[in-house]
Amino acid sequence: MKYEGAFELTSTQEITERKKQFSEQEQKLRTKMSKVKHKVAVISGKGGVGKSTVAVNLAVALAMHGHADRIGILDADIHGPSVPRMLGLTGQRLQVGPPGAFPASGTLGIKVVSMDFLLPDENAPVIWRGPMKMTAIRQFLSEIVWGDLDILLIDLPPGTGDEPLSIAQLLPEMDGVVIVTIPSKVSQVVVKKSVTFARQLGMPIIGIIENMSGFICPHCGKKSDIFESGGGQKIAEELNIAFLGSIPIDQEICEDADRGEPFIVEHPNSAASKSFMEIVRKVEDFLRKKA
Repeated sequence: MKYEGAFELTSTQEITERKKQFSEQEQKLRTKMSKVKHKVAVISGKGGVGKSTVAVNLAVALAMHGHADRIGILDADIHGPSVPRMLGLTGQRLQVGPPGAFPASGTLGIKVVSMDFLLPDENAPVIWRGPMKMTAIRQFLSEIVWGDLDILLIDLPPGTGDEPLSIAQLLPEMDGVVIVTIPSKVSQVVVKKSVTFARQLGMPIIGIIENMSGFICPHCGKKSDIFESGGGQKIAEELNIAFLGSIPIDQEICEDADRGEPFIVEHPNSAASKSFMEIVRKVEDFLRKKA
């Protein structure tokens, strides 16, 4: 009986301590996020649609559109972080000071936090289950000194698993989600899962972006619909969601991403860059009306 009583006492103390720690973390999270005007998640129903590429170029477009030094990106893809490479930040480490850890600084002062900054090298895998991933995301939000931001973009891994669910639970005040798809019928079908996911969790849907919407030949300028076209707009109309725009395939997008040079900065007059800027205006309009 003495053993059992001692065990119960220890268990109660542990529970109390954990509740206290959770409460402190929650307060830190709320304090940090109160300095961020808008939180926007970028999601997709499946992989391979160029979601991270879209997220990075949207962040850069926002910075160019009057938000320099006031845009942040949380690379919430714990297993496959790619944002640092696209912004030329591979090999960077988070700087730690008295207030906490500070984001890396990318193009136009974009603040970036990624699991990539915590790994010994970019080939090291993260072999974690759900609870550990949620803990990491919570710390990214509560322990990082984000400072005053106009918009924090959260690049989430594809699907409706641990990371998207964690963000939805940790940030119930989410201003909206942007859904990225491609024209293929398979991708269109999966988009509906993302829409249902966002609606069930009460996350406002800003709209759908159709990436890889036709290929523009760099030699003759002619557009070819490799994956068909119009699928994103069609499903947006079907689900009563705003269609934000189409981004054509441009070989420079991939090449610039591999070099760590944002496409929209390197090729501001391209058709794809103009699409990004138009999409950014629509996102800003949505956030302005919501505020």
